[in-house]
Amino acid sequence: MADNKYDVVVIGAGPGGYVAAIRSAQLGKKVVIIERENMGGICLNWGCIPTKALLRTSEVYHLMHRAKDFGLSVQKPDFDLGAVVKRSRQVAGQLSDGIGHLMKKNKITTIMGEATITGKGRVSVKTDKGTEELTGKDIVLATGARARELPGLEADGDLVWTYRHALEPKRMPKKLLVIGSGAPA
Repeated sequence: MADNKYDVVVIGAGPGGYVAAIRSAQLGKKVVIIERENMGGICLNWGCIPTKALLRTSEVYHLMHRAKDFGLSVQKPDFDLGAVVKRSRQVAGQLSDGIGHLMKKNKITTIMGEATITGKGRVSVKTDKGTEELTGKDIVLATGARARELPGLEADGDLVWTYRHALEPKRMPKKLLVIGSGAPA
């Protein structure tokens, strides 16, 4: 049976969690990091990084329309929404894989699952293989953010979108209203 006693248990592998895990490991601590979805959290997988990839594509598309200004010829600029989205997801995936590599490099145990604090210094992690019970002298909560739904405007992926829908659109909307304080996607 694996030793499930740690100096530091980090719940959440977003920018706060993975940095805390790496620094703790650098200070000689035995560290485990728990993530329920993707290394890098919401920011890397569904926020800043894929949004920047989409914005870069938009910039290139805009420049294609101005090709003549640069002495270039482009027949009829067009785009493939599916390919644009695929590229942004690949960029996010590559960076998420890089976070996993940093965990290995720093000898941090990684558990993919959903964590619950069950008592002082105790964490239960539900994984696809069952449940693991961990103990830790210190527990870092770095659980990130979630989209808040407004009553009467629940996300359906068609008329009302969350950030996830915006980063994997099925179609390009003609009009878009953004409600929230995060970066527009």
